[in-house]
Amino acid sequence: MELQPGERLIFEGHPSWRSILGFYVKGIVIVLIGAGVAALVTVISDKVDWAISSGVGVAILAVVVLVGLIKRVTTTYTITDRRLHIRRGVFTRVTLDTRLERVQNVNTRQTILERLLRVGTVDFDTAGTEDSDFSFVGVASPRNVVEAVDKAQRERDAAPPEPSASASTDL
Repeated sequence: MELQPGERLIFEGHPSWRSILGFYVKGIVIVLIGAGVAALVTVISDKVDWAISSGVGVAILAVVVLVGLIKRVTTTYTITDRRLHIRRGVFTRVTLDTRLERVQNVNTRQTILERLLRVGTVDFDTAGTEDSDFSFVGVASPRNVVEAVDKAQRERDAAPPEPSASASTDL
């Protein structure tokens, strides 16, 4: 995200690696199933070929780890003194942007597991929209994100208003 002139970065981050542990657990289940299927296929020749079964398991594991890593690093959350920004995706890019003054409520959600892992979701309710899709998902220490938004809003409210482009300077 490019900052506008005079805009100041307050927070920028990605989902925490701890937030994708569930994805990796599901991936390990898929690895075990894939290796098991490979073992069953090789048992047709009267014995299990452990090299093929292991190779299939390692290949699936490599794909799972790579997909999880790409999913994490291609999601960026940004808070500036003027706006909130979410960017996701590699091939299909999704970008969400909202002005800070439109943020009415900031809520956090954490399951029991997320609390143990110290990750969570920060939901932003914005004025004039019913879309609840503006969320920072899987951020480490969601309370810090809420405090960053609060700090940005307080700084914005304390700053003198910017002069209007249409305002006349003649008296």
